[in-house]
This record gives sequence, structure tokens and C-alpha cells, in this order.
Amino acid sequence: MAPGTGRGKSTAAPRSVDVARLAGVSQKTVSRVFNDEPYVSEDVRRRVLDAAEQLGYRRNNAARALASGRTRSIGVVTLGTALYGPASLLMGVERVVRDTGYALRVVNTVEGDPAGLSGAVDSLLDQGVDGIVISEPIDEQGDVSLRVDVPVLVMGAPPPVTAPTVLTAGDGADLMARTATEHLLNLGHVTVHHLAGPQRWYAARDRLEGWRAALTAEGREVPPVAEGDWSAASGYAAGRQLAADDRVTAVFCANDDMAIGLIRALTEAGRRVPEDVSVVGFDDIPVAAYVTPPLTTVRQPFDAVAQEGLKRLVHAIENPVADPLASSGPPVDLVVRASTAPPPGRRTPARGGRGPASGPASSPSSGPVSSPSSGPGSGPSPANGGTTTDN
Repeated sequence: MAPGTGRGKSTAAPRSVDVARLAGVSQKTVSRVFNDEPYVSEDVRRRVLDAAEQLGYRRNNAARALASGRTRSIGVVTLGTALYGPASLLMGVERVVRDTGYALRVVNTVEGDPAGLSGAVDSLLDQGVDGIVISEPIDEQGDVSLRVDVPVLVMGAPPPVTAPTVLTAGDGADLMARTATEHLLNLGHVTVHHLAGPQRWYAARDRLEGWRAALTAEGREVPPVAEGDWSAASGYAAGRQLAADDRVTAVFCANDDMAIGLIRALTEAGRRVPEDVSVVGFDDIPVAAYVTPPLTTVRQPFDAVAQEGLKRLVHAIENPVADPLASSGPPVDLVVRASTAPPPGRRTPARGGRGPASGPASSPSSGPVSSPSSGPGSGPSPANGGTTTDN
């Protein structure tokens, strides 16, 4: 009889009892190890995992779901976009969910669909997820009121949600924007203009509010706001208008792409950056350290936000009657490069004739300065926020 046909001998898949026998422990101990329960010694845990690997044992998640009432899956609702911020946050969430041992279910929404969020949440609930992450950055102005029977983690500004537990993470953009604006004021600029993102986006609103709060707190004029659409092209268009106003000496942009477009327009108009106009971006995209001049920007802690948020969500899933874990605000990391400097007329020659006393890459700021990084954009973020200076 040819191989692979007829009644060939089959090998049954290994079971937890087989792992227990090989490791010399009880079946209950095997269960405790794979459920990551406490009170299992490292020696026993290692023996069980080694035995499981040797046998090729895989947990029967379907049976486990029936026994526990949980599917060990987390759903994510996110805007289907390639924009750096939302895409980076989703990547951070995916990494953390994988590390927790949960499966990931992702449903994308489409900009301009007010019913998209509620439809996405319903789809995930139909799949039996144990918890939901909502990373929906746009206010669709629809009558959205969600009622969910599992814990929910909201990244940024939350929509109206009724759930056993509603957690938030990823807020604090207003504080980051305020820090960026204060950096420019501390350099001596009389006021700071703002190139905002589209105001349907919660993040754009938060950054605008942080900019306005910094100016108001210092009693400075609040100039009219220019609005872009997150693209470099919209930054270029705004830059052509701002370049015509000689009173503009500093601009805070709501993201790096718009800042790069704005710098191009200023340069073409003969307005030098940072000698005539200082520019600060937001996000610290990978190319920010390599444009001309290297861009001063606010680094967003996407991985840290995802790590803390998912830790709290998993705790809420697995400990439904326990109090939620406390949250900490995201760190503020202003990365000072060469696109900011004191305004024209405020620079003083350094002793020895070596140029400005406050060079673009070493400008003072409102926070503590960390050690210079070893390369453009590669320095570690200060643990408690502050300023990273790239040389």
C-alpha cells in the first residue's frame, strides 16, 4: 500500500496529561503553568515548558474558552489609515497583545462613516472578544452611544461608552503641545503661530488647546490658527502664507509632515530656518532627524502608551471585581534639534567668536535636559519626561 494511503498509523496529539507525566508533575500544575498562575516555582515551570516543547504540546484554546467563559482574544477598533500616529499606535498594541498571550481581532473603520464605530464594536462582540481597544481618532459627529458588556480601553478622547470598565490611555497631547510652545517662548519669541491638524481629529484639538494654554498663561498674543490636513502639502500651503508675514518668528506644527512642508515653503520664500523662523513638529517620525534642518519635535511614546493601556485592560478582563490599575500620564519628550533658535535680534555672540550662545541644537527648554543621543533621533526618552538634545 502506498505511503499516505489506507490505514496508516496515526499519532495522537499530545495532551496535558502527557506533559504532566513527562515533567513529573500533576495535571493541575500543568494547567497552572499555562494559565500563568502564581505559586509555581521556576524549576517546575521550566520543566513543564520543556516537556511541552519536547512533545509539541499546544493548548486547546477552544476547550479552554468553554471552561473559562473567555476566548482570550482582544478586539481593536481603529481607523484604516497609513498616517504615522494611528499606524504606530496600532503596531504598539499588536506587539503588546501578542506578548500577553491573547489573540488579536482588528476591525478598521472608514473616515466619514458615523455608524462605523458602533458597527465595528458589534462585529467584535459577535466574535466573543474579552475586551475591546478603541483607537478612533476622529469625531464623526454622529449620534454614537455604545453599550458594551466587556472592558474597554479607549486611546485618546473617548466616545460615549457604557461598559463594566472604561479605561483611557494616550491622552496628554495638550501637555506635549504646551511644552513645545513653551520651548519657543523660552527662546525669546514674542508669540508662536500654530499650524493645526483637521479639527475633526481629537488629537488636533488637544494640540491646539495646549498651544493656546501656553500662550494664555504667559499673557501672549494668540495668533489666528492655520489648519492643515496632516500632509506635507498642506504644510507647504500654510507656509507660503505665513512666510509673507514678517512678524512670524516661530511656528508649532501639529505633526512633523506638515512641519516639513512648512519649512520647504519658508525656505523658498527666503525665510531661513531657524535664523528667521523657528519650527517645532510633533510625533518624531523617522525622517525628522534627517531633514534640513533636523526638526525639533515632540516624540510620542506609542509603545509605552500601548504597554500600560493593555496591561490595565488585561487586568480588568482577568480580575473583573478588582479595582482598575492606576494609570500614569505619558512622558513628555521634546527632542531639540536644529530647527529652533532665539528670534532675530535676540542672539548674542558666544565668547571666542564661535557663533550663537544658544545654538539650535542646544536651546534652553522648560524641562530637564537629558544626555545627548548617540545619533540623530536615536536617544532614549527620559523616563520622567523632559528634553532630549540631538547633536
